[in-house]
Amino acid sequence: MDWIDTGAYRVPTNGQFDLSAQSPDPKDNGLSKLEAEQLTREGVERLAKLQNVLYAEGRHGLLILFQATDAAGKDSTIKHVMSGVNPQGVKVYSFKQPSAEELSHNWLWRYSSRVPARGFIGIFNRSYYEEVLVVKVRNLVDQQHLPPELLGNDLWKLRYDDINAFERHLTNNGILSVKFFLNISKAEQRRRFLKRLNQPSRNWKFSPSDLKERDSWDAYQKAFEKMLCKTSSLHAPWYCIPMNQKRFGRLVVMKIIIEALEGMNLSYPVLTTQQRTAIDLAHKDIINN
Repeated sequence: MDWIDTGAYRVPTNGQFDLSAQSPDPKDNGLSKLEAEQLTREGVERLAKLQNVLYAEGRHGLLILFQATDAAGKDSTIKHVMSGVNPQGVKVYSFKQPSAEELSHNWLWRYSSRVPARGFIGIFNRSYYEEVLVVKVRNLVDQQHLPPELLGNDLWKLRYDDINAFERHLTNNGILSVKFFLNISKAEQRRRFLKRLNQPSRNWKFSPSDLKERDSWDAYQKAFEKMLCKTSSLHAPWYCIPMNQKRFGRLVVMKIIIEALEGMNLSYPVLTTQQRTAIDLAHKDIINN
């Protein structure tokens, strides 16, 4: 996957980003299905080795976030990219409509408690960014019972600030955040919705609410763009991944995750003299018995 320039998909940190100018089609349409499968197998193997060291070292953690419109490929990307890792070291969370208890707490509460521990990879399928997306587009702030003085246009600025501070806090504690926006066209979403409707085995994936959200396509695109502009940082970057062709987008996601883990300079724990002596004795004992 050396030919994939992951930097080309990284959202700049200067607050200047035009989502409408980002093509959801891959930059290399010549990638065959067989080639993609082979590259995926190689990437999965590399990712599994890195995750094993991450778990053994226990000094770093990795939080991976996915945000996208419906049918952009969040579930399938997680399934394919993480197919070879040890499930004991990875936890996936999918955030749905908040409960009454969750709404009674601060809006980051239900997310912060699921941040991965050191040594683990945590995956958020949708995340705290829903608070500046669906809450914003659907005007659901009233459900959060906030004090009146907090309501108004400044609320979104406060939430962007909170997110940036939260992700900085994670970084300062050894938890790296890598964030993916899976970018598809409205026409591609339509094609995938029709596939869900036409194939009985996929009917379960469709919800009438999907069409309601589709009606707000333009509003969501604006909210996505604002989110990307306000919260892509050096310590917690956003990547805008073209997903009209899933097999290409998955490879880009995989390489970015691999690079993030490699950047941690992971290594297996160095044994103390006492631990090494114990291992040598155990080795002799097993051989002799």
